[in-house]
Amino acid sequence: MVTIRHHGTTSEQIDDRLVLPFDLRQKSRQRATLESGAEVALLFERGTILRGGDCLLGDDGRIVLVVAAPEPVLLVSCATARELICAAYHLGNRHVPVQVGDGWLRFEDDHVLHEMLLGLGAKVVHEIAPFEPEAGAYGGGHRHASAQGEKSHIHHFGEDAG
Repeated sequence: MVTIRHHGTTSEQIDDRLVLPFDLRQKSRQRATLESGAEVALLFERGTILRGGDCLLGDDGRIVLVVAAPEPVLLVSCATARELICAAYHLGNRHVPVQVGDGWLRFEDDHVLHEMLLGLGAKVVHEIAPFEPEAGAYGGGHRHASAQGEKSHIHHFGEDAG
């Protein structure tokens, strides 16, 4: 079994893909199956979160692209910016991981939060979509990839940056 310990490499060559929902992209130690069917052991530092577009390096030299799997989420929109900010405040107050878009919020499907947001006047829609929540104020790095097909790359901040 191939072991993957290195996160954040950049490559134009992609040998395989790892498709995972957000809850599994947060686990630092796990066995996973690549799109090709190959099994890998993922061994990262605690707190590592894999993002769609990240590249991983296997101990055999293979480059694996991380893909955010479509999963059940709720998409929230509001009639006004103030209402959307209020919805974001209430989700943040409950420490809910939230993906922020232009005029919308997305988070993992939860019936209690769904009802709360409806009560606040928000429009809430069930959908199946990749989930990429904000890293938070102390996330430690950020990722870039363009829609024009540029290769993904990641910037890390702190003492391990290189």
